[in-house]
Amino acid sequence: MIRKWAAYFVLILGTLVGALSVAYAGHVENGDARKPIQFGLTAVVVRENLRFLDQWSQYLSEKIGHPVEFVRRKSYREVMDLLDSGRIDFAWICGYPFIEKRDPEFIQLLSVPVYAGRPLYHSFIIVHKDSPYRTIEDLEDKVFAFSDPESNSGYLFPQFLLASQGKTLEGHFRQTFFTYSHAETVEAVAEQVANGGAVDSYIWEYLNDKRPALVGKTRVIQKSPAFGFPPVVARIGADPKMVQKMKDVLLGMSNDLEGKKFLAGLKLDGFGDSPPELFDSIRDMAAKTRKALPWATAAERKKNEMAAGKE
Repeated sequence: MIRKWAAYFVLILGTLVGALSVAYAGHVENGDARKPIQFGLTAVVVRENLRFLDQWSQYLSEKIGHPVEFVRRKSYREVMDLLDSGRIDFAWICGYPFIEKRDPEFIQLLSVPVYAGRPLYHSFIIVHKDSPYRTIEDLEDKVFAFSDPESNSGYLFPQFLLASQGKTLEGHFRQTFFTYSHAETVEAVAEQVANGGAVDSYIWEYLNDKRPALVGKTRVIQKSPAFGFPPVVARIGADPKMVQKMKDVLLGMSNDLEGKKFLAGLKLDGFGDSPPELFDSIRDMAAKTRKALPWATAAERKKNEMAAGKE
């Protein structure tokens, strides 16, 4: 009798262990399926917007039906590397890294923010309000702040301006440095750590609303032509259904009451469905800059040699 009950006990125990194993395996699989979608952010989001990120990621998660997690990095290069390696599937980047040639290509345009009624923005060359400088040429032999080596407004545009005149950044400015944040570039100029700087007009205008005392210490001396606003991209190879869901949610934010609150916090009208050709002017400017730089470098070398000869 004891042996009979022992046999039943072993059978019941085995069945229970098997059921628990299946349940655990199902839990693990479900856990993997719910792994958060990684969304990269860089200097396009200022510190004043950080409080929105947790709420915005929760909003996106609820709308998409899958957890979304923002991944902040200091530079555009870091975010592009994360996209390339497949560690993130979405990112809010800049027009300059977007137009760079890659083989194979690993990103696709998802959406472009709409700011002040258009999917466009400018590069501002700024100086301290009390300085005498009127153009970037006046900043020769001065200290200049850039945001990021792959920023259109914070690096490429001022480089283009000078290269078009046969000058290089190294030859024109006495010293340059990168802040890796448009907001910190504004701060550097406001506090006169730098004589001038190049910034995203959207960030400068956002800060002018949020921190007028700071921005009031600066002055815009040059404004670029309009460029395509920093875009949101998706990694080629990401789940197509999830890519479409993310796009639909972003495009629908301006028609959603809660979405409008986040857009208001970001001071954006919405996210639009713009074509890649919107960024052709940045591509053209980058090409002209690359073409002009060797000539500018040679011209500066000759100028330095002549100056040394006179000495």
